[in-house]
Amino acid sequence: MTADQLKDIISAGMACDHITLEGDGRHWYATIVSSEFEGKRSIQRHQRVYATLGARMQSDEVHALSMKTFTPAEWAQAQAGD
Repeated sequence: MTADQLKDIISAGMACDHITLEGDGRHWYATIVSSEFEGKRSIQRHQRVYATLGARMQSDEVHALSMKTFTPAEWAQAQAGD
């Protein structure tokens, strides 16, 4: 799977303001910004993203996905700190 394919799958499953992906085809590192994360704890945010991947996680098509998840406000604050 390519980064573009993975990005398209996540974007199709949830509203995202920003997604960056890096990886080797099986092990991925993602930064995802979505208003859907408002009021959710980190584990709930990750579960929401995993839900968009569905069987791809079960079938090992995506072996590992490490995530940093932000609401738009959190993302703006993180970018201001750079």
